[in-house]
Amino acid sequence: MINAIVAREAGGPEVLSLTEVEKPQVGPGQLLVKVAAAGVNFIETYQRRGIYNVPFPFTPGEEASGTVEEIGGGVEGFAVGDRIATAEGRRTYSEYMVVDAEKALPVPEALDLETAAALPLQGMTAHYLINSSFRVEPGQTVLVHAGAGGVGLLLIQLLKAKGARVITTVSTDQKAALAEGAGADHVIRYSSFSEHVRELTNGAGVDVVYDGVGRDTFDGSLGCLRVRGYLVLFGAASGPVPPVDPQRLNAGGSLFLTRPTLKHHLLNPQERLWRSSEIFSAAADGSLTVRIGATFPLAEAADAHRALEGRATTGKVLLVP
Repeated sequence: MINAIVAREAGGPEVLSLTEVEKPQVGPGQLLVKVAAAGVNFIETYQRRGIYNVPFPFTPGEEASGTVEEIGGGVEGFAVGDRIATAEGRRTYSEYMVVDAEKALPVPEALDLETAAALPLQGMTAHYLINSSFRVEPGQTVLVHAGAGGVGLLLIQLLKAKGARVITTVSTDQKAALAEGAGADHVIRYSSFSEHVRELTNGAGVDVVYDGVGRDTFDGSLGCLRVRGYLVLFGAASGPVPPVDPQRLNAGGSLFLTRPTLKHHLLNPQERLWRSSEIFSAAADGSLTVRIGATFPLAEAADAHRALEGRATTGKVLLVP
């Protein structure tokens, strides 16, 4: 038997309890991994609350790092003792997890496992946003919303490494300091941000907006794009965006709008390895700083959810068995 977090019904954070469960069994094409740390993400709060349909009893979690303890049939390229991470696991709020080998990401020796657990989802999201959704080139000007969030802090650093000029929005002085520390060229508040962006770009607008906020920022994001600019809407922290009349894109200057998601940018092992290796290598050599805002023991998963939902953290929240 092992310990895992189990929710027996939908509800508030209090439904998450540490429970003895059967140790997962490895199957063909899979790895059994002893979990070192698990990432806590907003999707798990929606699942716990019943907003997203999941079967109960339910153990949350898709993101984690750890050490391979057992290898299923047909698996090549992995050995017992290998250090891996994933953004596509199952039931990672646990002492052990099973992950499909093709979805396991090798962790460099120079990178500690807690940092590796903080990177797969947010790091590979930042990677696909600036390399695939809109490929940023040196000298371009970019607006990143929520610059002190987990994805935002990574985006700022990766964009600066590409030679971009970065404008970002934040809500507090503390978050402004974090965004500035990550390298943002201009840190502004959400109030009238579209007008501020126009001022900072001499009226031209930005090449691309990376918007994970959604409903509250969508109109302003469209309003601060240059002609033929791109709005990459990758999240909805403030709620979903209402239906959009495509004519608005024409009127705004032949604009482009896309709504990507991570799973469509991890279509095969080669794509996973490209994104994860670049992100992990940057973190390992110190060129990318990963902010772990809070770490909770596995048994305190309910408190981790409370902190995340209460916006009481910045950067990544982890659970450690």
